[in-house]
Amino acid sequence: MSDFKFGPESLKELKNVHQDLVAVVKMSLIYSVQDFSVHDGIRSLEEQKQLLAKGATKTLDSRHITGHAVDLVPYINNKLRWEWPPIFLIAEAVRMAAKELNVQLRWGGAWDLDFTYSDVAPEDLMAEYSARIKRQGKRPFLDGPHFELKRSQYP
Repeated sequence: MSDFKFGPESLKELKNVHQDLVAVVKMSLIYSVQDFSVHDGIRSLEEQKQLLAKGATKTLDSRHITGHAVDLVPYINNKLRWEWPPIFLIAEAVRMAAKELNVQLRWGGAWDLDFTYSDVAPEDLMAEYSARIKRQGKRPFLDGPHFELKRSQYP
């Protein structure tokens, strides 16, 4: 159990996010060995269009727009850091919380599987996902900080 606490900006980003996802995020912070911030919760369509133009997203049909997604970014030495090793630690804490709360999530490190009920380490899930996508002749889009409620349960 950690002593990490969300700051005002993280709490602001959780405003209007689906309550089941908020519960997972809050429990994740308790389980996490890595401090993190909620970088993005709700996004406007205009924000999403700007991210698409920059190549930071692949869709305008983002779960962020509907309050069904969050981006959780490692907070290290008073800075947000997009680095894989701490992202994997956060992903494991999110999976533990989601499993405990029985909330099915999709993760941006392995988009094509049920993240909540996988028992494979996040770094291995990402490597396997990347290999699958490359075998299809495509380039994987990896977004490790991204977690979203599965559309099948949360349309």
